[in-house]
Amino acid sequence: FPIPLAVGARFDVACLERAAGVAGREAAAQGIHWTFAPMVDVARDARWGRIAEGSGEDVFLGCAMARARVRGFQGKDVASEDSVAACAKHFVAYGAAEGGRDYHTVDISERTLREVYLPPFKAALDEGCFTVMCAFNEIGGIPASANEHTLRRILKGEWKFDGLVLSDWDSIGETVFHGHAADRKEAALRCLLAGVDMDMPGTTYAPHLARLVKEKKVAIQLIDDAVRRILRVKCKLGLFERPLPTPENAKAVLARSDHRDAALAMARRSMVLLKNEGGVLPLAKGLARLAVIGPLADNRRDPLGTWRAKGRDEDVVTVLAGIKAASPATNVRHVKGCDFVGDDHGGFDEAVRAARESDVVVAILGEREDMSGEAHSRTDIGLPGPQLDLLKALHATGKPVILVLMNGRPIALPWESEHVPAILVAWHLGITAGTAIAEALFGDVNPSGKLPASFPRSAGHCPIYYNIKASGRPKGSTVDLKVGYVDSPMEALYPFGHGLSYSTFEYGDLQIAPKKVALGGKAKISAVVTNASDRQGDEIVQLYVRDPVADTTRPVQELKGFEKIGLAAGESRMVTFELAATDLAFYDSNMKLTVEPGLIEVWVGTSSRQGLMGSFELVPARDKRRRT
Repeated sequence: FPIPLAVGARFDVACLERAAGVAGREAAAQGIHWTFAPMVDVARDARWGRIAEGSGEDVFLGCAMARARVRGFQGKDVASEDSVAACAKHFVAYGAAEGGRDYHTVDISERTLREVYLPPFKAALDEGCFTVMCAFNEIGGIPASANEHTLRRILKGEWKFDGLVLSDWDSIGETVFHGHAADRKEAALRCLLAGVDMDMPGTTYAPHLARLVKEKKVAIQLIDDAVRRILRVKCKLGLFERPLPTPENAKAVLARSDHRDAALAMARRSMVLLKNEGGVLPLAKGLARLAVIGPLADNRRDPLGTWRAKGRDEDVVTVLAGIKAASPATNVRHVKGCDFVGDDHGGFDEAVRAARESDVVVAILGEREDMSGEAHSRTDIGLPGPQLDLLKALHATGKPVILVLMNGRPIALPWESEHVPAILVAWHLGITAGTAIAEALFGDVNPSGKLPASFPRSAGHCPIYYNIKASGRPKGSTVDLKVGYVDSPMEALYPFGHGLSYSTFEYGDLQIAPKKVALGGKAKISAVVTNASDRQGDEIVQLYVRDPVADTTRPVQELKGFEKIGLAAGESRMVTFELAATDLAFYDSNMKLTVEPGLIEVWVGTSSRQGLMGSFELVPARDKRRRT
C-alpha cells in the first residue's frame, strides 16, 4: 500500500480501514499477532523523516485515520485468524521534536499536549486499541518512557487504559543518555514506576527488575500489574487457543489478487494534483512521442517507501512500465538523467536530447525510500541531489514538462511551482505505483487527493501548519512591523487540504441553522457543490471553524469535518455537516475543558485556503451572552 502520509491524502476512512484489514490479514497468515501501528503522531515539520509514517499535520484528520486503522487491524473480533493487535505510537508528542531532528527534545505546554498531540491517541484507544508504545523524545525534561505524568496519570489514570504499554526500541535504556537515569538499573526503576509494562528489546528490565523487587524499590504489585496487562492482551487475541498458521495458509493469502486490487484502489486516490496550468494534464492517449526522465522512472525499490519490511522489489510496477501499458501507441523514450545524491550531471545531455525529440516530458523525481522515515531527517527539503538542475535543463528545451513527485514528506518546490506547468504528488505508492501514476497521467484516473500536510516554500518555513495562532501584528494590520519573513511570504506554497482535479468544482448556497446554538446543541452547516466540468470527479468537501475570541487563544482555522463525494459532469449535491457545540471545546486558562458562548466562524470549501464563509453564535441556555 502507499505510505501512511499518502493514505492520509485520500481523506477516506472506509478505504483506510479496508487497507489495514488487508495488512492484518496478511500478517496474521504468517503468525504475526501484533503490529506496531498506527503511528498517530501529529507532524508539522517536513524536515522530520517520520512524517511519512503518519497522517500529517491535523488533529481532526489524525483522529479519524487512527480510528480507521485500529478498526482495520483488529477487525470485529481480534481473536480471529484474520486480525492483529494494533499499537498506537509514539506516546507522546514525538512529532514536535525540535528542529525536526529525530529522537530529540520536545518542550510544549500542557495545553498544546492535550489539544494537539494527545487526541489521536485517545481516538485510537476509544476504538479499542490494545497497546501503546512510548516515544523516544523527552517532554519538558522527562523522557517519554519515564514520564509518570503522561503514562500513569493521563494514560492509565484519566483514560483508564487497561492494555499494555511498551517501550520503543531500547527507549528505557536510552534514559541514561538523556541524563535522566544514572545507569540501566535506575532506568528500569524509573520507567516501571512511570508505567511502562514491557521493555523492547528486553535488555533493561530482564537484568534488573528482580533485584529491584528484592531491594524493595519496586513493589511486587507493579510487576503483577504489568504481567496482568500483557496476559490480558494475549488472552483477548486468543493466542492460547489460536492454531499456528501453516505455510499453505500464508501462500494462499499473501499478495492475492483482491489485495493487489485494494492497493491499486488506494494508490489511485492518494495522489495530489498540485498544479495543472493550461490543462497540460491529462495526456492524450496515443501521444506520438513521450520522454520519461528521472531516477525514479524505472525504479522498483523506492516506490515501496520507508519501513518496506518484507516488501519485494519484483512486485512493484514501475512508472515506465505503467506508462507503456497505458498508451501502447506512444513512442516512449526513457533516460535516467541523474542520481539522487552528488552533483553528477553526466546524464543530462542524453536526457535533454530525449526531451527535445519528444512532444511532452514527464520527469519522475523525488526521494529514495531511505530519504524519509526513522532517523532520516533532512535540512534541505528540496529535490535531492542534481534533480532540480536536471528539471531546469528539461524546462529549458521549451517542451511541456510534467513533474511527478515520489516522496515521503512535503517537498519545497519554489522554482518548480513557478516554472513547471503540471505537478503531481504521487508519494511512495507501493507495489502498484506505476499503474496508478500512468492512469492519472493519461486521464483514466481523475486525481482527487488533498494534502494532509502543508508544502513549505523552504526548510526555513518549518514547522509550518495551517491552523496557526493569530499574531498581535497579523498580515494586513496597520502596524509597520508584521509577523512573517522579509525574504519570503509567510503562507505555505501549497496549503493543507489543497488538491486539484481534472474536474472543476463550484461551491454555493451556504446554509447554517440555527444561527444561535445552545451550548448543548448542534448546528447544521450545508453547501451545494457542483461539478462544473464535462467529466466525472471526486471532491473532498472540508469544514473549518474558528473561535475568534476565547479565554485562551484559538487557531485561525480548525478542520472539523470532511466528506468525499463523487459527482457526474454537471451534477450538484448538497453536503451537510453536523457540528456539536462540544466539538468546539478547548482548555481554558484554568486547564478546564470548556465550551464558551460567542461567535463561531465557519468555512466550507475545497481547501484550508478556499471556501464559503459564514457564522453562528453559541449561546448559553439561560445566562446572558458573555462573548460576541
